[in-house]
Amino acid sequence: MSRAVNPRQRNTLPGQIAVALYRISQAVGRILRERGKQAGLSPAQVESLLFLKHARPQARTIGGLAERLGVSYATSSGVADALENKRLVRRAPLPDDQRVVSLRLTSEGTTQADRLEDLLDEIESAIDSLPDKDQAALRRATQAIVYRLQQAGYVKVYEMCWNCQFFRKNAHPDDPAGRHHCAFMDAPLPEEDTCFECPDFQPADVVGN
Repeated sequence: MSRAVNPRQRNTLPGQIAVALYRISQAVGRILRERGKQAGLSPAQVESLLFLKHARPQARTIGGLAERLGVSYATSSGVADALENKRLVRRAPLPDDQRVVSLRLTSEGTTQADRLEDLLDEIESAIDSLPDKDQAALRRATQAIVYRLQQAGYVKVYEMCWNCQFFRKNAHPDDPAGRHHCAFMDAPLPEEDTCFECPDFQPADVVGN
């Protein structure tokens, strides 16, 4: 066994935690594969359906999907083609920019994505078995780890608007286009769009500061 995942060589506390996190990532990968196999989908297709369900409309493109999956544009396009052939996704011009092709879930795709929402239930159940103080400490620690990995370029954080530094709550209370405001896009933001994941998310309170 190489040092990469060998607990005997990674015998410091940070090393042991790194190995434990690696084991958890293996569990998540296995869950993705098993659930995908049951649905006739690859892990990438499973992740894509969930991304297209939760991402804001402007991010639901081949490029946005490539960024989420961490793959090339060509690979992302291939995943979209496969989902389109399964009638789970369809291509359509983006309403805000007709030159951009967006990816939209079909009714069948939405149903399939809904069925996949419980992917992390087993992981959540394991965490729920911990004492409350350990859960709180784990949340703080993992948030800090994710932030460090994000800064290093290994993680792309997609979050909802409410904790984003660009979010301006109730900036346009009487605007029919949206009562809130996104400073990144400099545009009104409808209430329903605040619940989508956004690739431009930047935390209002950076972990570790």
